[in-house]
Amino acid sequence: MTDELSASVEPGRRRAMLLPAAMLVFGAWFWWPVLSGMAARWSEDPRYSHGYLVAPFACYLLWIRRERLEAPPTRPTSWGLIPLAAGVASQIAGAYLFQPWLEAVAILPILAGLALLVGGTRVLDWTWPAIAFLVFMIPLPYRIEVALGAPLQGVATEASTYALQTLGQPAFAEGFVIHLGTHRIGVVEACNGLGMLYMFLGFATGAALLLARPTVDRVLILLSAAPIALAANVIRITVTGLLHQVAGSRWAEYFYHDFAGWLMMPLALLMLRAEVAALDHLFTPIEPVSSHVDPRIVLIRNGGDSRRVPAPGPGRA
Repeated sequence: MTDELSASVEPGRRRAMLLPAAMLVFGAWFWWPVLSGMAARWSEDPRYSHGYLVAPFACYLLWIRRERLEAPPTRPTSWGLIPLAAGVASQIAGAYLFQPWLEAVAILPILAGLALLVGGTRVLDWTWPAIAFLVFMIPLPYRIEVALGAPLQGVATEASTYALQTLGQPAFAEGFVIHLGTHRIGVVEACNGLGMLYMFLGFATGAALLLARPTVDRVLILLSAAPIALAANVIRITVTGLLHQVAGSRWAEYFYHDFAGWLMMPLALLMLRAEVAALDHLFTPIEPVSSHVDPRIVLIRNGGDSRRVPAPGPGRA
């Protein structure tokens, strides 16, 4: 019986393991213009330089979740035609309307449809985190960048000004410019933190997928990604203002434009690590009571001492 089950599982597993290779070949042919355009954006725009890391991490997610293919044989389903058709429609609409984002985002439903067509819901259950994570390699649409840019600039300016005032510095904000004594710090569009926010959201999502933690912890990690990214940007601007006052404009400009950009991500990751440590202390898992403990024994605590006494039986108080 075991040999028969193994014989039925192995063909399905081998067929499902061919899915990444099929996706790679299909994607290289079908999405070459879109992928080449995204790669050019990753190279030219520092806000999306993390795009090169997204696909390898998605493949790693497939690898660590491969045990999900060790269940009964896969069952392809025609329901995959629905997301496949939606993806193709998005691809066509993006090409017709000259919207590269619509063409790029079509990758996600098309891959989900292929997963259903190849192996049904079990293969989709294996691949969906990797497919969803691919969204972080797609540059944001221009309208979203514009819509988020000004509010993020305002938040960064006001929060940094408040931080400098709290540290005893004579700072006040005027538009997107922080006046600090004789110095002026302009929070330009490139420094509004949008790139950091998008990039760190991808890192936080990857951490939530990899960490073996309860669902509540994972949701909290995702929800905290935006505040942590904004805090890292505010710290960057605040330290720049302090350097203006202490070390002079030359060192402040060097830090702001060259060095601080490299420090923002490690700083944000340290804050994320501190959050995970805090969650470990706030939510301590309750260990189940050992089965060999006699239920008639009651643990009585008195101050720092504890002793076990028999539980009151019938007629005992």
